[in-house]
Amino acid sequence: MKSFTRRMAISALLAALPAGHVLAQAAYPDKPIRLVVPFAPGGNADLTGRLFSEALGKQLGQQVIVENRGGAGGAIGAEAVAKSLPDGYSLVLGSTGTFLVSPRMTGGKPPYTLASFAPVALLSTSPMDIVVNANGPFRDWPSMLAWLRANPGKLSIGHPGNGSTNHLALLQMQKALDVRFNIIPYKSNGLALNDLLAGQIDAVIDQVPASIGHVRGGRLRAIVVTTARRAGQLPDVPTLQETGLKDFASTTPIVLMAPAGTPPEIVKKLNDAVANSLAEPAVKGKLNDLGAETESLTPQQLSAFLQKEDAVIQELQKSGLLKMD
Repeated sequence: MKSFTRRMAISALLAALPAGHVLAQAAYPDKPIRLVVPFAPGGNADLTGRLFSEALGKQLGQQVIVENRGGAGGAIGAEAVAKSLPDGYSLVLGSTGTFLVSPRMTGGKPPYTLASFAPVALLSTSPMDIVVNANGPFRDWPSMLAWLRANPGKLSIGHPGNGSTNHLALLQMQKALDVRFNIIPYKSNGLALNDLLAGQIDAVIDQVPASIGHVRGGRLRAIVVTTARRAGQLPDVPTLQETGLKDFASTTPIVLMAPAGTPPEIVKKLNDAVANSLAEPAVKGKLNDLGAETESLTPQQLSAFLQKEDAVIQELQKSGLLKMD
């Protein structure tokens, strides 16, 4: 009788699960996966997303389809995935700005929070650089900084959206240097770079992977990087620390997220697929060619990292440096 009762209890529990839940986890993935890039094509996130869509497709044995869904600093695409079924078939990538800052800047109640997602993996970490038109008046960072100090608020510098890591770096630079930029938000890296190339603005703060092609082609000049050490792809470009801004460092981590409630087994399978992709010489080589660095983190390590970054954002908000209204 006890054995019969136990079997009945197990049957009741299984019946309470969504149809095919157990089998779906075991077979995952058995259909194409949607990877939302919450920005326009051509930027750092898009380049990273397309590289990993191919790599993860090979690792998982299913097509990973990139869907560009830009707007609101990444908040529109991120919100769409946060509200998707937590079955592993809808994923989103983005920076810390995408998941921690942009939702706080949409006005009213945030459309999502960090708790709306299950952290999956760190895809890459990209240094940022400040680039100018190669035919423009600024030859290096000291000359630009001198002009900025003599003309407060007149140096126009673009970034790919309010709440992005680029935007945060500019705000922190203003405070640390006691200067004032004319900060211009764009909907994407590409649009900002287009205006810079056309001579419409003075500079852009960008991720190295998104601007390196123009720098190598001689159309843009990188005059400083925001990382603690020089970028591997820009060995001749000084860091802000080298130019006198002590202890300043800012990078753009690109992370992969799933909706909260995604089964741990699926999260682990995705994390393993990313780790295996990063171990592939071809993938690592392409990331390095773009100027990005790689490091494998477990979902637990990534979660701890994001929690720490969230605390930093909260402090910036409390200090008034980052205005969320």
